[in-house]
Amino acid sequence: MPSPVVFQGAAAGFGLLVALLLFAAHIALIFWTYSDAQKNSSHPAFLWAIVVFLAPLLGIVLYLLLGQDRRR
Repeated sequence: MPSPVVFQGAAAGFGLLVALLLFAAHIALIFWTYSDAQKNSSHPAFLWAIVVFLAPLLGIVLYLLLGQDRRR
């Protein structure tokens, strides 16, 4: 029977992987918001990037609802 220590190490590795993936998604969301705001918003793009950095879920919803001037 495997030692519980092995499973704890695997769980820690999985947790680290999930954390890194979420961090990468957060950074990608910030860059996407900045580049999209440069094209589609009359507000400063760096302000939208800061909003998404500080509050990712709320920030992206606010940007999609309020930040884009023209609709596709």
